[in-house]
Order: sequence, then structure tokens, then C-alpha cells
Amino acid sequence: MSDDHDGLVRRILDQNDRYVPGHRPGVGPRPALRLAIVTCMDTRIDVLSALGLQPGDAHILRNAGGVVTDDVLRSLCLSRMVLGTRDVFVVQHTGCGLEKVSDSVLKDRLMDETGMQPSWVFRGFDDAATSVRESVEVLRTSPFVAERVSGFVLDVGTGRLEPVGVA
Repeated sequence: MSDDHDGLVRRILDQNDRYVPGHRPGVGPRPALRLAIVTCMDTRIDVLSALGLQPGDAHILRNAGGVVTDDVLRSLCLSRMVLGTRDVFVVQHTGCGLEKVSDSVLKDRLMDETGMQPSWVFRGFDDAATSVRESVEVLRTSPFVAERVSGFVLDVGTGRLEPVGVA
């Protein structure tokens, strides 16, 4: 491991040592609001604060772009079937790193760098609102996830949540 990595591991473990004495279990695995949220992994998004939620209110699924992938469908299915989720929100955002990303360009780049192409797609998009609508439609037509699905775009500059796929 590099010195930078070792330092990061030490920092996280030190922070965890400070966290442990104040940790109070009590939030169960079932989301209190019976809500699951699919959102982006972008560090600018504090999804709980932006939606006025608390730990334990919702399942939070994060990935690059907040797009619906096979793994998101798997997780949402389990959330519904095992833990009682009824509603799903898709929350993407302005200024996403996946905007204007070309799957074919990235796959070609990986081929050049590694000699292999990934088995997955990146799911780049041109417009967050359109991408949200597409993800909402995938979820609404899936027999495996909750029927109540809504979509939003979060403006990372203002914090405003804009409905764009709300039934």
C-alpha cells in the first residue's frame, strides 16, 4: 500500500474510534418511510439533508449517475420483498460527471489501457431530466420493484429539488 493509502486508512480508523462511544444502535433495517432512493455517488449530494430525511428513513442506493442498472433493480427488489419498501425516488443532479459521457469512447479507452472491455455499460446521458424520466420508466415497468416511483433533479448549486418524473 502507498503511504497516502495507509494514511487514509489510519485517518478513517481514528475517526471510527471517536464515533464508536456515541454510536447508538436502534435504527432497524426496514426503512421507516418505506422509501428507497436511487441517487448519484457525487460527493456534493447529501441526500438525507436535501430531502429532509434521517438515518433509517430510506434505503439509499448510490452509483455513478444515479441510473437504474441491473444491480439497482436487484437491490430494489430485495428492498421491496424483504424489507417492505413501497416507494422509489430517482434523484439525479445538475453537473453530473456522467453527463455527455460516451459509453463507446470509455470502452475504447479501457480497451487501449487494459486490452479488455468491461461487461457493463456506463450509461452516460445528455440531460439529467431525460435520464431521470428514462430510469423512472424502467422502474415503473419492472414487475420486481415498487409501483410508486417518482423522479427528481437536484440542482447542486442551489440545493433545489425539481420533480421531473412524478406521476
